[in-house]
Amino acid sequence: QVQLVESGGGLVQAGGSLRLSCAASGSIFRINVMAWYRQAPGKQRSLVASISSLGNTNIADSVKGRFTISRDNGKNTLFLQMNMLKPEDTGVYYCNALVLTTDLRTVNQWGQGTQVTVSS
Repeated sequence: QVQLVESGGGLVQAGGSLRLSCAASGSIFRINVMAWYRQAPGKQRSLVASISSLGNTNIADSVKGRFTISRDNGKNTLFLQMNMLKPEDTGVYYCNALVLTTDLRTVNQWGQGTQVTVSS
């Protein structure tokens, strides 16, 4: 079994910063791609950024230049540094990981989500 636990969300004024973390634990052999998604009120969940096990990143155009995704493979932890936040960044942010478990199953795991609210 694999668990993802996000932290770091909260309320911030426009122009401020937040750093999200996602810690993976459980029967992990290797974590391949990790990603952050967000779901704004009344909208579908969408990709914010992803990062491969080798550090190759993919950033959504809407946050490019403001958000940075990174990971610590040794600690199975994913980060999202969010700067120059805008009210439209408000939403629930979900961590996602494609995990190869110790019994060699591939699991597409989601965290429970963390709320980010940006006030104008």
